[in-house]
Amino acid sequence: MPDVLLTVPPAPTAAEAATSDARAAFLWACQLDVVVRKPGNVSIDSPGHGMRAEDFIASAEAAMDPLFARDVRVGVRIERAIERTRDAVACNTNLGIVLLCAPLAAALEHLATPPNLIRWRHALEGVLAALDIEDARAAYRAIGSARPAGLGRAAAQDVTNEPTIGLRAAMQLAADRDSIAGQYGNGFVQVFDFGVPVFMRAATPPRVAMLLTYLAFLSRWPDSHIVRRRGLALAQTVTNRAADWYSACCARPEMIDDATVARWDAALKSEGVNPGTSADLAVAVAFVAATIDPSVRHSDLGRLA
Repeated sequence: MPDVLLTVPPAPTAAEAATSDARAAFLWACQLDVVVRKPGNVSIDSPGHGMRAEDFIASAEAAMDPLFARDVRVGVRIERAIERTRDAVACNTNLGIVLLCAPLAAALEHLATPPNLIRWRHALEGVLAALDIEDARAAYRAIGSARPAGLGRAAAQDVTNEPTIGLRAAMQLAADRDSIAGQYGNGFVQVFDFGVPVFMRAATPPRVAMLLTYLAFLSRWPDSHIVRRRGLALAQTVTNRAADWYSACCARPEMIDDATVARWDAALKSEGVNPGTSADLAVAVAFVAATIDPSVRHSDLGRLA
């Protein structure tokens, strides 16, 4: 009987292992997003704004491979993820999530050891600093394809025109009107310094952590999606109410009552108000937290879409 040579596949590198863990963390964060009823957002128990929870789950699954493709520039990740999303659901469910997670995913490839917040942020800064006009062109095409509501027009580097500067610089020009764009300029400081500590303090159970993180963002900054669509005055009203909720829930977590959340959720949806930017930032935070500490996602999320 001839000898059989067995080929043992090489062990994954630290960067490859980190990417695999991050893919699982990304999908988990997107699932958590719709498992939790967050006032004004789509959830399993509460569709709205012409979308259902199933659309968000399908979008996450469609976007995952492009977002975590190795050795691919950030702009291409964004463009391909949005293309796959539109093929899957034919609506804009995840542009903000993709814009936030693409550079975070790219930064993981530069780590020779398992990620922690310090190493990840250092690698992310390098990724953001290297963004160029080709990244901007691809991201602009993605944004145009997604057709986000309430985008409006910008005096300089409008996304309907051909960019003449790099993606980070273009995002910095939009930072005063878009909190997600602002992360590109400030090194994701709201995600790492604000959101992750909130999430990790309440990581068990993850449902509570997600709701509190969402309320924390909504209570700290007027949601830029609401501002663009409905104006600053209404956005500030929502922020003020979220601040009351966040303070009360931090002091007494048992106050997080499903029926009360459902009433506020229904009221916001009846008015067409969607704090989508705050939700996208909360998803990015959950993704980072679950990548840094996989134990936070070892919890049954219950019924998924």
